Amino acid sequence: MIIRTSYLDKLKIYTGKPIIKIISGMRRVGKSVLLRQYREFLLESSVDKKNILLINKESLEFDFISNYQELYNFIIKTVSPQAGVKHLLIDEIQEIDQWEKAINSFFTEGSYDITVTGSNARMLSTELSTLLAGRYVEISVYPFSFKEFKQVRAQTNPGENTGDSFKLYLRYGGLPGIHSLPLTDEAVFPYLNAIFNSALLKDVVLRNKIRDVEQLERITRFIFSNCGNITSAKNIADYLKSQRTKISVETVQNYLFYLSQAFMIHKVRRYDLKGKKVLEYSEKYYSTDAGLRFGIVGYTDDDISGVLENVVFIDLLNRGYTIYVGQIGQLEIDFIAEKQEEKRYIQVTYLLSSEKTVEREFGNLMRVNDNFPKMVLSMDEYWDKSRHGIVRKNIVDFLCEP
Repeated sequence: MIIRTSYLDKLKIYTGKPIIKIISGMRRVGKSVLLRQYREFLLESSVDKKNILLINKESLEFDFISNYQELYNFIIKTVSPQAGVKHLLIDEIQEIDQWEKAINSFFTEGSYDITVTGSNARMLSTELSTLLAGRYVEISVYPFSFKEFKQVRAQTNPGENTGDSFKLYLRYGGLPGIHSLPLTDEAVFPYLNAIFNSALLKDVVLRNKIRDVEQLERITRFIFSNCGNITSAKNIADYLKSQRTKISVETVQNYLFYLSQAFMIHKVRRYDLKGKKVLEYSEKYYSTDAGLRFGIVGYTDDDISGVLENVVFIDLLNRGYTIYVGQIGQLEIDFIAEKQEEKRYIQVTYLLSSEKTVEREFGNLMRVNDNFPKMVLSMDEYWDKSRHGIVRKNIVDFLCEP
């Protein structure tokens, strides 16, 4: 089992502090395992076992807890009355109706250290933010990075070279559960389809009371097929209309919002580098997991650039960056990645195989008039390290960086 140190370290920072820790992310990205790892950390830190309560709402053992009152009553009856801070850990808390009322009550008492997980961003809705304003921190969890994927492969397939591991990562993605299976299409793709259907049903269809599930699936497949392409709700509605399927732009917008709320896709807004403002139209969407995308819509050679872009995007999220798509006139910068005082401009391409491609990738970055680092990522193994101060890196080497 891989210890997800970066996430665990974030939880440790807030242990014992008057802050509710909310672990968010798509189903099966490893939130439950992280919560159990955090419990082990508490036990190793000499916290009495009686002062730790772990409730897993995906277990039938806790199926009877359906609302905040039942949650409150169960905790009061179960938690030890002995002295000391009580550590309350609840997995998939969005399954409990109005859970925030019980959590707010325990938090107000001051004797509870609270950590919860959830698979839908609606748990951080306006109502919740108002009730718990300034009292929580969100820790977003993503599928395994390529570094983590390599760690697992080193344990299960010692001696496998990095290139072969990367091919598997591109094809099957980073959801932790795939490593309990043989990494073959026959074994992995049915598993990925099951995760897709579960997340779509539980966190999108049922939660938002969607009736036209077929339309939702069409829109999801469109987004997965066009990862990294500038798009809009109108583009999608027009495409579906060309397929003799009528749907309003507003409905498409709602469905995209619901999919984002379930962490199945991520919307990236465009930033006008000249006007210094975020643009409110036409954005990019990426899948949370490249393997999930591959398992649902398949793969062709034309997809490779978008897939690589998707992989770099998720890696940047894993590193804690806020990401925008840059725009300079009609030109595009794939990623503007920001974190505290740090900023990076990044172009991603498959191969720098022609002078036209080289001019596009490096030329776009040369138009950015500031001194923050700029880099072009590609799969080329032999290439000059930089041009005009713009660094060229191999994508795999970039993903393996600390």
